This record gives sequence, structure tokens and C-alpha cells, in this order.
Amino acid sequence: MNKKEGNNKRNTSRPNSSRPSSNKPKPAMPKRAQGPKKVKPSTDDATPKRTTKPLKATSNNSPKPLKSDDIRLNKYISNSGICSRRDADIYIQSGNVKVNGQVVTEMGYKVKPGDVVNFDGSIISPERKEYILLNKPKNFTTSNEDDADHRNVMELVRVATKAKIQPIGRMDKNTTGLLVFTNDTDMIRKFSLPNQKSTKIYQVSLDKNLKFEDLEKISGGVTLDGHRLYVDEISYIENEPKTEIGLKLRTSNVKVVRSIFESFSYNVLKVDRVSFAGLTKKNLPRGNWRFLTEQEIINLKNV
Repeated sequence: MNKKEGNNKRNTSRPNSSRPSSNKPKPAMPKRAQGPKKVKPSTDDATPKRTTKPLKATSNNSPKPLKSDDIRLNKYISNSGICSRRDADIYIQSGNVKVNGQVVTEMGYKVKPGDVVNFDGSIISPERKEYILLNKPKNFTTSNEDDADHRNVMELVRVATKAKIQPIGRMDKNTTGLLVFTNDTDMIRKFSLPNQKSTKIYQVSLDKNLKFEDLEKISGGVTLDGHRLYVDEISYIENEPKTEIGLKLRTSNVKVVRSIFESFSYNVLKVDRVSFAGLTKKNLPRGNWRFLTEQEIINLKNV
């Protein structure tokens, strides 16, 4: 009889708004005083309910972080620095990619945390995207050829990250200025396209004054090796001799800058890239580097 009465008291004590509730809390007082009789229902009923609720919550929520960490296979490959997403799709369709030992040719396949991805016989892992801006000094080049007269630009950013970064575009040893490094293969490919929208500004030093008629001809565009190159802007640099020229182009190929003036019989003494897709040398001395800000990265991806 005591157990049934206790259960009824529990059920009726919950709705506080009911009028009879004022009479029912009174018998609950002697039940607490019963001591040993209160122990059994509290351990058998109340405690399991409290422990099972968090267990159910964690079991229901545990798959969610796994799903959020899933990544498309082509992006996983691209993040590893091997190739772009577009090229990764080609490798996937050709059967060169395995996940957990099984060949995957499905477009849009998602890699889960803990999966082992094998690309063309080698296990790969994605890296965090890194973006570094360097103000390149002279006598450093992007070429991998051994030469006692110059060193590779990778020496200047080696301590910045362990990621497999590479420069966007090429620079010879006599060219100075802004150079972007990244392991984002999609971005490298983007800035290598001939029809890109981003502009670069160069300060060019010539061996003699640039004639005004030649400046006008260059501003209208030039033809190099059968290809028409359009110049966004060209001008004399203010308060400088007319050997100092400012040139704005969309190409990141520095060789083109030299070729433009050489086609008009000028010798190029120096080329300095002072702006790259909106990035400038502000607060970045020659030979120094820095990581790009989140906003700068967004800007690069949107140009």
C-alpha cells in the first residue's frame, strides 16, 4: 500500500496549478522521514532516468560532427596539393583513387574522418590551406635549376610553414616585388589562366627615357609572338625620370613585362611588382614575408 500511495503522490504533485496540491505535499514530509524506504525508489527510478538522458543525447549527437567533417573526394585530393579539383575528377573517373582499399569512381563521393585515401599508389592527406606574401629581393628565383649565381625563393619562406607551398607564377633573379605562395592548387591554376581578371602593377626601369609615342603605342596594346596583349594602364612615374614607368597588366608572367619594352628596343634594367591582385608592399620590407589575412584570401578567391 505504501508503494502505490507513493506513486500516486508523485503523479499528483507535478501539476502545481491544481487545487488539491496544497493537501498532498503534507504527506510527502513523513515519507522523506521514512529513511530506508526512500532509498530504493530513488536509486531505481530517479537515478537511471538522469543517466540515460545524457547517454541518449550524446548518442544522437555524435554522428553530427562526423558529417560536418566529411569532405568531397576531389577536394580532399586538391587539399593534399597534388592537383586541382577538376583534375582530381579525371583521376577519380579513371580509377586511380582508392578509399579504404576500394576503388572509387563516384563523383561527389565524401571522405569520412579516418578514411585512408590512396592516390595513384600513394597514401595522401589533406593540408590546411596556407597563403603567404613575400616581398622578393634580387638574386632569388622561382626556378629549380642549380645555379651558383642565384638561390631559390623557397629559402625565404621555408620557416613559415611545413605545408607544400609553391609560388604563383615565375620570377627571375633580377625581378623583385610581390610573390604569393600557397598550397591551394585551385588558386595557383586560377592565376595561371591567360584570361584572369586580377591586375598586377609593375614599376619598370629602362636604360633610356621612354618616348611618349611609344608609351601611347603600348597603351593601345602590343602583339607578342602572335598573341595580342592588352595593357590596362601605362604612365610615367610622378617625380621620377622618364626611365621609370608604371605598368598595369592582368598577366602574372613577368617575362611579358620585359618583352613589351624590348619589342620597342628598350633594355629593361629592373622590374618590381608593387601590387598583386590588390595586395601591396605596405609594411612589408624587401626580403620579408607575412601570412595573408582572411579578408585578403577571400578577395583573392573572388577576383
